[in-house]
Amino acid sequence: MLDKLIEFDRDVFIYLNSLGSEFFDPFWLFITNQVSWIPVFAIIAYLTFKRLGWRHALLVVSMIAVLIALTDQTTNLFKNGFQRLRPGNNPEIAGIIRAIQHRQSFSFISGHASNSMAAAFFLYHVLKPYLKYMGFFFLWPLIFAYSRIYLGLHYPGDILIGYAYGIFTGWLILKLYVYLRNRFFPEEKENLDHPTNSEPVTNG
Repeated sequence: MLDKLIEFDRDVFIYLNSLGSEFFDPFWLFITNQVSWIPVFAIIAYLTFKRLGWRHALLVVSMIAVLIALTDQTTNLFKNGFQRLRPGNNPEIAGIIRAIQHRQSFSFISGHASNSMAAAFFLYHVLKPYLKYMGFFFLWPLIFAYSRIYLGLHYPGDILIGYAYGIFTGWLILKLYVYLRNRFFPEEKENLDHPTNSEPVTNG
C-alpha cells in the first residue's frame, strides 16, 4: 500500500512539474523566495499593530516567532528521520523532470509548506475578529508551496503532510496564545471565541 502511494505521489509530481516552462521559471523563483513576501507581512504587521495595539501585537509577533522556530526545527527532524531524496536528487526521475533548483537536504516533509500553513492557520484565527478577508491569506501557503513542486524540490505528498503538520503546530501555539491573551488581555477574550459578536479592541 505504501509503495503504491509513493508511486502515485511520484507520478503526480512528474505531471505537475512537467507543466512548467522556461518562460515562467523567473516568476516561480520569485515566488519561492521568502524575501519576496515581505511586503505582504509588512502590511499585516502594520494592520495588526493598528488594530490590536502595540502590547497585544507584540504578543502575536512573539507567538509567530515561537511557531516558526518550532515548526522549522521539528520539520528538520522529519527530514533527517525519513531521508527521502528530493525529486532532483532521485536518480530514478532526475533525468525526466525540470529541477530548476537543487538542495542537498531531504524532501519529507516540506518546511515551506509546514511553516507557511502554520503561520496562515495561526494568523487567520487570531486576526479574523479584527481584519476582514483573512481567509484569502491561505492563498499564500498554496502558492508558496506549489513553487516547490514547480522547481523540482518537493513531491505533492511532502506538501500535503507539511500542510497537516503546519496546522497541528499552528493549533498548538494558538492554544498557548489564547491562554496568554486571556491572562494579559482579558477584555479581548470574546474576540477570538465569538468573533461575530465582538468589536475590535485597541490597547494603547
